[in-house]
Amino acid sequence: MLKSAIFKLALALVAFSLHADERPNILIILADDLGYGDLGFTGSKAIKTPVLDALAKGGVVCENGYVTHSYCGPSRAGLLTGRHQARFGMEINATYSPYDMHMGLPPEQKTFGKRLQAAGYRTGLIGKWHLGAAPNHHPNHRGFDYFHGFLGGGHCYWPEQVTMTMPLLMEDGKINYGANQGTSHPLLRNDREAEFNEYLTTALSRDAARFVQESEEPFCLYLAYNAPHSPLEAPKETIAKYGHIQDRNRRIYAAMVDEMDQGIGMVVDALKESGKFENTLIFFLSDNGGVGTPPWNPSENWADNGPFRQGKASWMEGGIHVPYLVHWPKALKPGTFKGLVSALDITATAVALAGGDTSGEPLDGVNLIPYLAGSKKGSPHAALYWRERNSTSWAVRTPQAKFVKNAWERGELCVYDMVNDPYESTNVIDHVPEKRAELARLWNDWNAVNKANVLLHAYEYQELRLKMYEDLHRELEAKAAKTKPVVID
Repeated sequence: MLKSAIFKLALALVAFSLHADERPNILIILADDLGYGDLGFTGSKAIKTPVLDALAKGGVVCENGYVTHSYCGPSRAGLLTGRHQARFGMEINATYSPYDMHMGLPPEQKTFGKRLQAAGYRTGLIGKWHLGAAPNHHPNHRGFDYFHGFLGGGHCYWPEQVTMTMPLLMEDGKINYGANQGTSHPLLRNDREAEFNEYLTTALSRDAARFVQESEEPFCLYLAYNAPHSPLEAPKETIAKYGHIQDRNRRIYAAMVDEMDQGIGMVVDALKESGKFENTLIFFLSDNGGVGTPPWNPSENWADNGPFRQGKASWMEGGIHVPYLVHWPKALKPGTFKGLVSALDITATAVALAGGDTSGEPLDGVNLIPYLAGSKKGSPHAALYWRERNSTSWAVRTPQAKFVKNAWERGELCVYDMVNDPYESTNVIDHVPEKRAELARLWNDWNAVNKANVLLHAYEYQELRLKMYEDLHRELEAKAAKTKPVVID
């Protein structure tokens, strides 16, 4: 009887092991400030992206793919957690401050790495973090077994630009706590300084290829390029390929996109060589739109978000509607998908497929696979939502319409017909009062359970830290003045 029970248990364990081995590897590739129209599969004729184009041809292109914010940090917070960042008050970039344990992704928010670790996945993050620089926010403490990259919002691309000291002071003598502070710091491998001896995009790609090739258990790798985010830097030979582009900045930017595509090719080759390509679920998207012609810096205009309007930092489609493809040969047939898809869905999909940890607050995303495979019809989301700093600007989009208050449109309220006018050319708010009321109700219901923003912009944070320092300094001086000198006999 006992032997029979043990035998049955052994069979069950073997069956579980075989089942676990069938779970897909998960590779999430994120570009940084990529223009919607700057890939071959989204219409570019000027920039060559053969690797991404091949993934798009063999996968599912989500034609209405969105991120949760129009710039880096908050968008990443939503993607990493599967919860809209407004749920936990992280609506602006985390300022680079390696000594502030509160400046980053709130510790109670679980990343997809943490949820998949619990399911036995090997987890890795290669590239840009931007969700807190203090030790408690380090990726190794937030669900990633392996980390190679940088903690701030940006980094130089060439090793000779790295300094071994932290350039904390600006020209006016104030401490620099900017979101991108740390651009010239050494790279990290887990909690130690890492070697850096080639173009950064290539270095990150080479490490990602090694990670996927050597992983024996199912893996989840988050490959977060800083390309093509500024500074505009690329190898000379790649820049020369784009001599037909007259504008110098756009020519370098094109080379950066090209280098990223080549790097992704290294990772795809490693998957194929190790026999993992067929059962690896690949997501590719950008964290937000590319820099376009924003009012605060008209010179940053090297990306092409066409056919959409505006770009990074805007709620118009150019700021939040991103290239979004899903590739999984074992389970998905090539095609396009028109339903509303969000970066939030990446965590929900990964957790569902991996059998990951579902405890804690509910996810806002949806498992996309039934929709992309055709077993579920319709749109994964009835509506998508955006919010900036406690509702100073906001947007809501259904498959049919969009209601937006955009700071870069002088705060004007706009309603767009997304079926007949997907490029937002005509504000029809005066002609659709019932639609406006419906969209307002949707947004208000969604917003009712959100939290107020809890972070400060870099300049506000700097002013606060300086005031705290000055107050503390005065307090210490006052105490020192009252303290009698020690007399030693």
